[in-house]
Amino acid sequence: MKENTNSIKKTGGFLGFVERVGNALPHPFILFLYITLALIIISTVMSFMGVQVINPTTGETVTVKNILSYDGLVWISSSLVSNFSGFAALGIVLVMQMAIGVAESSGLLTTALRRAILGVPMWALSATVLFLGINGSIASEASIIFVPPLAAAAFQAAGKHPLVGLIAGYAATNAGFTANIMITGTDGLLYGVTQEAAQMIDPSYTTTPANNWYFMIASCILLTIVGMIVNDKIIAPRLGDYKGSEVASERNVTDIEKKGLRNAGIFSLVFIAVILIGLIPSNGFLRGEDGTVLNGPFVVGLVPFLIFYFIFAGIVYGFTVGTFKTASDIPNVMSESLTSLTGYIVLVFVISQFIAIFNYTNLGMVIAVSAADFLKNIGFTGIPMILCILLITTLVNFVMTSGTAKWYIFAPIFVPMFMMLGYSPEFAQVVYRIGDSCTNPITPIYPYLPMIIGMASKYDKKTGMGTIISMMLPYSIAFLISWVIMLIVWMFLNLPLGPGATVFFG
Repeated sequence: MKENTNSIKKTGGFLGFVERVGNALPHPFILFLYITLALIIISTVMSFMGVQVINPTTGETVTVKNILSYDGLVWISSSLVSNFSGFAALGIVLVMQMAIGVAESSGLLTTALRRAILGVPMWALSATVLFLGINGSIASEASIIFVPPLAAAAFQAAGKHPLVGLIAGYAATNAGFTANIMITGTDGLLYGVTQEAAQMIDPSYTTTPANNWYFMIASCILLTIVGMIVNDKIIAPRLGDYKGSEVASERNVTDIEKKGLRNAGIFSLVFIAVILIGLIPSNGFLRGEDGTVLNGPFVVGLVPFLIFYFIFAGIVYGFTVGTFKTASDIPNVMSESLTSLTGYIVLVFVISQFIAIFNYTNLGMVIAVSAADFLKNIGFTGIPMILCILLITTLVNFVMTSGTAKWYIFAPIFVPMFMMLGYSPEFAQVVYRIGDSCTNPITPIYPYLPMIIGMASKYDKKTGMGTIISMMLPYSIAFLISWVIMLIVWMFLNLPLGPGATVFFG
């Protein structure tokens, strides 16, 4: 793929200003060095001041730690390498990139997308990418890795700007991460925390992983429509025309390619059949020890299943059409697929240190608890309270990106407060989930931001942090506004949030 040097791109207006300011910042590696230095100074000052909060989950006192203390220096010197090698997103990104690289190099992805997209209207293309991306959370954070490049390939196959697809896929998998038409691992994680927090008020209170299901199904439809409007009316016109080296839709699928797709399809059916055999029976080998699908190896270990599928589907197709000649071709294309991530790997080194130091100093906990206490003390109720919680959650998302970790902090404060004001724990959880999702793609310390910058540079070498954030901002704002409106309507109509879950409590 050649660099997109002939793209007609609009750079004016507010989004152009955001892009120029963002791209004028130092290289992300240098920027995070500066931020890390500032973090060290702030934590040192706050440590000397004795700043502390009470962890609402454990009741323990949490004090800001000084990274320049003897213990802090010992910790950083002993954990520098492990901070990098243990960075959660790094391993997933690398292995998924290798797997997708096999499927892409074999020609499977391009051919399948070209075959699927020929004759499909453009509005359906955008809607399909957004809907699948929003529902990608069934694969947890793996969807953030494989949906954007597939969306870019789909748009390019249709003769559209691949960056429009890439941006749409990234926005859908992040700003719409919490929505899904199915019950996901996120639901399983959040409901347990919500139930424990609710039992502080009512010891007999119980809820289920499906407690937000109806609301999230409606959210998928809403966000798909809103995202499609943003994609077609704001992002696509802004990026303009693409004059890259390949427009796959100009060529029909050949007979040998059809044979390759057929063989890959047969493999896919066998693969799905094996999974269903392991999931459907009550004692299936892909169910958990408790007999549930959510706690089984398929859901818990979905990434290895995806890796296996992309690699072997690509191998079947590649050897059928002749893009792969020998077994040695497989590790070669895996190696080549990682070359585009070298910049990401270097950037992860400094980002991983920043996040590790941030967690070590306890600043994230202090900020989150202080924000929640402030909201509780000002005594807001009704819609003003809901909007404040959304605002605090979105702002804290800029310094603490783990959704489950934040809910462990917020739930013991928000859930009892909601219950005492007549709102259900399930409603508190919905409010939190909206605020937690929308600002994901515009959070500078988000671990997948450098990944998407690397993916985008495949089509435009000038892509920087400002470019991505300026493209994500319309999605974040539009998703947040539309989601809040739907939440308020849902509240006034008192619609069920999920099976047995209502807006109001008591």
